[in-house]
Amino acid sequence: MSRGKMKAIVKHHRGYGAQMQVVDIPDIGVDEVLIRVNMASICGTDIHIYTWDKWSQGRVNPPYVFGHEFSGEVVEIGANVVNVSVGELVSAETHIVCGRCRQCLTAQFHVCKNTIIIGLDTQGCFAEYIALPAKNLWKNSSDMPHDVATIQEPMGNAVHTVLAGEVLGKTVAIIGCGPIGLMAVAVAKAAGADKVLALDINDYRLQLAKKMGATHLIHSIEQDPLEITKGLTNADGVDVICEMSGNPAAIQQGFKMAANGGRISILSLPSQPVMLNITEDIVFKGLNIQGITGRKMFSTWQQVSSLLGSGKVDVKPMITHRFSLSEFEKGFDLMIKGQCGKVLLIP
Repeated sequence: MSRGKMKAIVKHHRGYGAQMQVVDIPDIGVDEVLIRVNMASICGTDIHIYTWDKWSQGRVNPPYVFGHEFSGEVVEIGANVVNVSVGELVSAETHIVCGRCRQCLTAQFHVCKNTIIIGLDTQGCFAEYIALPAKNLWKNSSDMPHDVATIQEPMGNAVHTVLAGEVLGKTVAIIGCGPIGLMAVAVAKAAGADKVLALDINDYRLQLAKKMGATHLIHSIEQDPLEITKGLTNADGVDVICEMSGNPAAIQQGFKMAANGGRISILSLPSQPVMLNITEDIVFKGLNIQGITGRKMFSTWQQVSSLLGSGKVDVKPMITHRFSLSEFEKGFDLMIKGQCGKVLLIP
């Protein structure tokens, strides 16, 4: 039995762009829920898919509905679902994990070996409705605005990266001020960082970083990041580096500006191998280097919810544009040009 039709943004071919199409409203299984999407937001991953870069060519299989950051309302639940009810407001953890591998059995769900990602391996949220496993849902408080609720998933990346080690009283550098980098600035500030340095080559985004609480802005082409960070840290180096840019030159600079015994947490996905001087910039410095993937389930979500609910982090300044679902191309163009913070799509 058909549930009817809905509008959705479909990655329709193995090439640049996407299309607005009318598709079937998805069916749900006994452990799933159907959600009416209130708002969705565009992620860097969606840009990879939209522009059809080398990574997406090897990863996704069009045609399908993409997108994975959203907030919505539960409109139907499967027969076995007990954790959410019709009418509740939800967002979703986008990693669907197996629950059986060694990582899941030791509560390291965020590095599950068999992870399936919503909007990448499954039908996504750039649509009027989405069907999801009930176990992946995070309930939102009724007083959380839809726009704020929508960006909890990417904010979880920022929180996981920044809070993967001690921040209080330390100098923190956020390299790359895309939307997640901007949220990382605010999280570092809220966590009690002494100085929060924002590094980028985009003036628009550096000004957004200032609004989000950065104490120092560094334009990595017009200024020498190594000289500036040396001056700001009494030549000690930066305690915590959060790498969000994916740019090989910026990554190399990050390792050079790190303090001895410092931490480098890498969330970015460089599209090519990066040359590092392991002897000088890692071993002799005694650096602690972490790869950061996803969010800890569901402890990071709890941190995100608390930071937003308490007002310690205000994400409103970096939500810069809103478009209807049918105007999606405008949003993607702004993201590609870097002339925006977070872009929301409203079905």
